[in-house]
Amino acid sequence: MIPTRMIQNIDDIQINFTTDNLWLVNLTLALIMFGVALDIRVSDFTNLLKSPKPVIVGIISQFLLIPLVTYLFIRVTTPFPSIALGLVMVGACPGGNISNFMTKLAGGNAALSVSLTAFASIAALVMTPLNFALWGNAYEPTSEILKRVSVDPLEVVRLVLLILGIPLLLGMMLQYYRSQLATMISKILKPVSILIFLAFIAVAFFDNLDIFMNHIHYVLFLVILHNGLLLLVGFLFARANRLSYIDQKTLSIETGIQNSGLGLLLVFSFFSSLGGMALLVAFWAIWDIASGLLIAYFWSDKKKKQAT
Repeated sequence: MIPTRMIQNIDDIQINFTTDNLWLVNLTLALIMFGVALDIRVSDFTNLLKSPKPVIVGIISQFLLIPLVTYLFIRVTTPFPSIALGLVMVGACPGGNISNFMTKLAGGNAALSVSLTAFASIAALVMTPLNFALWGNAYEPTSEILKRVSVDPLEVVRLVLLILGIPLLLGMMLQYYRSQLATMISKILKPVSILIFLAFIAVAFFDNLDIFMNHIHYVLFLVILHNGLLLLVGFLFARANRLSYIDQKTLSIETGIQNSGLGLLLVFSFFSSLGGMALLVAFWAIWDIASGLLIAYFWSDKKKKQAT
């Protein structure tokens, strides 16, 4: 628990994030989503229709279980209201686009990961604004903030559609009509777009190094605990539903590595005056990359040892 009196001025924090930065995040997230969609084939959906359980479990975990667990986490830790709202935002976002790369590294089910990303991105058009409004208003301190800040749910839908929905549709159409071209573009675009995103996160971090150094202690343990909890919940929920170990790893990464880039974009588009919220989501964007790579490396190393 963090006493409110210690951080009464945290919302005065001004993270250096310009309009140009917003456009760069927009473009980068759209490119990553487009790159993911280039690998999605019609056969992926027909195969899932034959065995839909892993995707259904993943969607339930992502959009029902994770927001609920996030709400309970907030109730237990009682963080500063704007920081709590940042946690709600992260919990309402779909899985991260770079989770596909991490799933491959971990020796997970790459086809399931890509399919979950596609389904979650479509569902996010409705579920992200719905979960944010539902759980944000369920906790009184964050509800008070939402009463003061005007957020048009249709604007949130429009932004999610622009960043996730349209690139997903365009990528799938290119794969369907020009499969060879899509495969060729994917090999170049996917690593390049991820590297651009990682470079942006790194530059943004160093541009705001003083702010992080002076205020990171307010969100450090909250982010680490929350991220670890989501990874564990995804894994255990998959195990409880008797999915294979490979699918358990996949769902852990898919539901534990949130699209915090989207969350960051939504924060700076609608909640730019809430420094605590921005600080929480910004550090989440950094930490979940680090934690995702760590757990993926752990599982990949474990797989290599079992093979020898």
